[in-house]
Order: sequence, then C-alpha cells, then structure tokens
Amino acid sequence: MSKTDLDIKLKTIPESAGVYQYLDKEGTIIYVGKAKNLKKRVSSYFTKNHDSGKTRVLVKRIADIKFIVVETETDALLLENNLIKKHKPRYNVLLKDDKSYPWICIKKERFPRVFPTRRLIKDGSEYFGPYTSMKTVHTLLDLIKGLYQLRTCNYDLAEDKIEDGKYKVCLEYHLGNCQGPCEGYQTEDDYQENIKAIREIIKGNFKDSLGQFKQQMKIYAEKMLFEDAQRIKEKIEVLENYQAKSTIINPRISNVDVFSIVSDESFGYVNFLQISYGSIIRSHTLEIKKKLDETDKELLELAIVEIRERFNSKSKEIYVPFKVNIGEQIKVTVPQLGDKKHILDLSLRNAKYYRMERFKQIKITDPDRHANRIMAQMKADLRLSEEPRHIECFDNSNIQGTNPVAACVVFKNGKPSKKDYRHFNIKTVEGPDDFASMEEVVYRRYKRLLEEEQPLPQLIIIDGGKGQLSSALKSLDVLGLRGKIAIIGIAKRLEELFYPNDPIPLYLDKKSETLKIIQQLRNEAHRFGIEHHRNRRSKNALNSALDTIPGIGEKTIVELLKSFKSTKRIANAKLDELEAVVGVSRAAKIYNHYHKE
Repeated sequence: MSKTDLDIKLKTIPESAGVYQYLDKEGTIIYVGKAKNLKKRVSSYFTKNHDSGKTRVLVKRIADIKFIVVETETDALLLENNLIKKHKPRYNVLLKDDKSYPWICIKKERFPRVFPTRRLIKDGSEYFGPYTSMKTVHTLLDLIKGLYQLRTCNYDLAEDKIEDGKYKVCLEYHLGNCQGPCEGYQTEDDYQENIKAIREIIKGNFKDSLGQFKQQMKIYAEKMLFEDAQRIKEKIEVLENYQAKSTIINPRISNVDVFSIVSDESFGYVNFLQISYGSIIRSHTLEIKKKLDETDKELLELAIVEIRERFNSKSKEIYVPFKVNIGEQIKVTVPQLGDKKHILDLSLRNAKYYRMERFKQIKITDPDRHANRIMAQMKADLRLSEEPRHIECFDNSNIQGTNPVAACVVFKNGKPSKKDYRHFNIKTVEGPDDFASMEEVVYRRYKRLLEEEQPLPQLIIIDGGKGQLSSALKSLDVLGLRGKIAIIGIAKRLEELFYPNDPIPLYLDKKSETLKIIQQLRNEAHRFGIEHHRNRRSKNALNSALDTIPGIGEKTIVELLKSFKSTKRIANAKLDELEAVVGVSRAAKIYNHYHKE
C-alpha cells in the first residue's frame, strides 16, 4: 500500500471503539492495539513526534492498517488480548507464561470424587482453579481428606448396581477414609452435604464447615460419645489452623481480584491475588516483556484481561494502584487506607520480590540481559542520550596536603574493568588544590585517549560537587569534548548529582540500581586513589630515612631493601650482614649512622 493509500485509510477510520492491526509490506501483523476512538488513536501514531526509537521504527514499517469495530471497550480488551496471543506481533508486549496449571475437579457422578487434574474435560464436572502450584492443590486436598470421608475408587455407583450388591467395600473403608457408599453404608444426600461443604472450603469459606463440626461435637458430647467428640474437635483445630494461615484481611472482603505492577525499562511484573472470605485463594505473578514505550497503565490493563481469562475469574470487583479502563461490568477500586490498602500493598510486595528473584536468576543465567537492563535503566534515570556502556570516575587524594594523587576507575557494562584503571601523580599543582588537580588529570586522561585514538566513555563521573565538575569541564572545553561526553558530579554528603549549567541537583531513589552503580564507582575510585596515596607516602617514608645517610645512593638503597625488606631490619642489622650486601665501606657508613651512641 502506497503512502497515499495509507493517508486515505487514515481519513476513513471510524471514531468507534475497536481493535486496530498494523501490517508490514509482507502482510505480517506487526502490532495490535485497542482504542475507545480508533480514528484518534491510530492517527496519533502518524502525527506525533515519538520519543521512543522503537515506536518510530514501528511507524516506518507500517504498510497497511486493518481495524475491527466492537460494541464496548470490554470487547476491545478481550479481542486485543486474543489477537496478541494468536499472532504474537513483533512490537506487542510478550506475556511470558504458557505453562498448564492444576485444577481441583469435583467429578459429575453419583458420589462425586474430588481429585487434582491438569486436563479440563467438558463433561459437566466442576473445576476449581487453576492453581499456581501443585503444592497448593495437595495442601488443600489433604485438608479436605482429613475433614471428610470421600471415595477414591472409580466404580460406577449407580443405584441399581449398589442394590444388586455388585461392589464390596475396600481397604479405604476399613481404614476409615471412606464410609462405603458402594455397599449403601452412606446415603447420597449425606455424601452430597460433604461435597457442598468442600465446595465452600475450596472457595475459602470455612464458616459453614466450622459451624457444622461444632454442632456435631456438641451432639456427641451430650450423648457421652467423647471419643467421637474428640475426633470432631481435632478436625475443627485442623480447619481453624488452615484458616488462620490463609486469612490475612477482613473476612468480609470476598470475591475480589487484586492487581499491582512494578516495571523497569524492559519488563513489567504484574502480581495477582484472588481474595475469597478474607483468604488468599490464588496468587500469581506475570512477567511482561515490553516492546515499545508502554506505560504501566497499558501493561496493567492487558495483564488484568489475560490473568482473569486464564484463571477463569468471575470477581465483580478489582483493587488496583491506579485507575484502569477494563469495561463497565467490573468495579475498579483504588484503595487509600485500611484493609483494602493492606492487601494491595501485599500484592505490590509480592511483585517486587518476584522481580528481585528474576534479577538474581538472570544475573546468573543471562548476564547480557542483566547488563542491558541496567544500562537502559541508567540511561533513563540519568537523562542520557545513549546507554553508558563505558563509564569513568575520577577522585583526588591528598591527605594533609602531601603527595597529591588522583585515580580514574573504569566500568564497562556496569562492571569494573580493572585493567583500564589509572593512577595520576599531580605534576602541575602546588599544594592541596582539588579543583586544579581535577582539571589536570581530566585533561591528561582524555588528551592521551585522543592521541592514541582510544574509545571515549559515554559518561564521566566526578567525585565532588559543582567546583570539581566545573574544573573538569574546563579541560573538556580545551580538548573540544564538551557536549560529546556526558559528565556529572556526585556530592558525598547527600548523594546529589550535579549536571553542567544546572544549579538544581538530581536526587535518585536511595534503592535505585543506578545510584548503587554510581556509588560503587565513587567508592572504587576512592579506594584505588587512597591505595596509591598510601604507597607513595610509604615509599617516601622508607626512602627518607636512608636518603639522609651521606654516601648512600639510590642503587644501594634498592639493594638493601631487596635484601632486608624494611628500614627497621636495616637499622638492626649487624655490620657483617651489611658488608655481605653492600661492601665494607658503605656498610660502615650505614652501621655508624644507626649506632652513633
């Protein structure tokens, strides 16, 4: 389709709710989106100047547009979700979760069995779930088995077959795990009462079962059947213990879905909690790979539709951290305080823990992806024009004005590159002048890199405030590098980041990974500089004592230190030991210097 044809199509798109599809010149769907107003949304791609490079590339590749008009925004959400899953367009977010989940099945039959399964068969049976782990399913089924006696056999317990005596009770009956419906020892009505109670327990409602058991225990106690009463009491304790572990909020909060999101430059993590009678009956976190510059709102809306569909949720209300548009049928609540806010905070904490665990795993299994994420995050946080793959940090060291030195440490892809570290002895500055020292070392460092045609960093960090940053900028000006390399200063006290020509410092979140890397660079530069400073002072201190001996030169001092390792051992050495190293004449001078008394 030519540009003219595309322009005509843009003018004829209806102003209705619907789903639009972008196709490339091969006819492949490369993006699917939804909109309240198709005309406005689609036109915005071609009239706006997009900040995201990925969005600009997408727009260049659009050769054709298709759209589907629907009745409501809810329909648009569902259709968009289905089309994304079906076509997996290149520029749509990737919902990274395609595994099957376990369900609890209550089989449609006389005297229904209750068991776990991963297969949903449309035979009228009831399926509860899906659950995010088989461990949860087994825990719930163990609870049910401990409370109610259900059959596990797969016999067809038709009424006529039981009356004809076709079946005999098995070992499960003798062990007390089944009441023997196969021989008519338990009525269907009695069995169905148990199934009714089990349904409520699976939904998170323990109230009915607890009430029934307490009533039963009271009856047994009145009839002096204390062993039976004790058995029921143990069941009550099991149920109350399970309830206590699963109830975290007000039991009146029921049939609610809770969603929260945390995200970075590349991924979003959406946590889902399903609440029934104050209990969390389901928890799941979905990882979403961003393809364009999607907002948290867009990601959350897509994830809510996907998760509710996947987990077959029928909840009429959702709790979210901010307003989302997911149709009129579902009530959207943004909690501000109380139990509702507490459960939303819990969901957010789960999302953060999941994200942290994923980072740890990725750092081990896919270090490149970890580095890419860190670089993208630093670019955004520090407002840089490119990712800071190569960073250099400078620090001055002069203690009490002696032996002034400076250090330059280098990080590549967020990690120290120790082979590229450099020390500088200050040559042109007299006395302790941090500003002049910084100007000298920055000039020397980048003059040399330019002369040797070595790659320049994308970011320079100066350990110091506005003064040191201004000094470093003078050197970049002289070398013609100002504006070609990003440069910032970090003040020690409040971790303020200073930019050239900007009097207002930038403050990063104290827990942000960008600030942690900057701090690591600053600390590494400080350590490296102090180490060199100590070495210089030590060398000067060692040499000064020997330099004062008349007739003893540098070569003699080196020989002595190689042999005795320290000035203290030289001072305490016997005359014959010194003679063996430097000869009779020089040995006498050294020995007499240390033994004047």
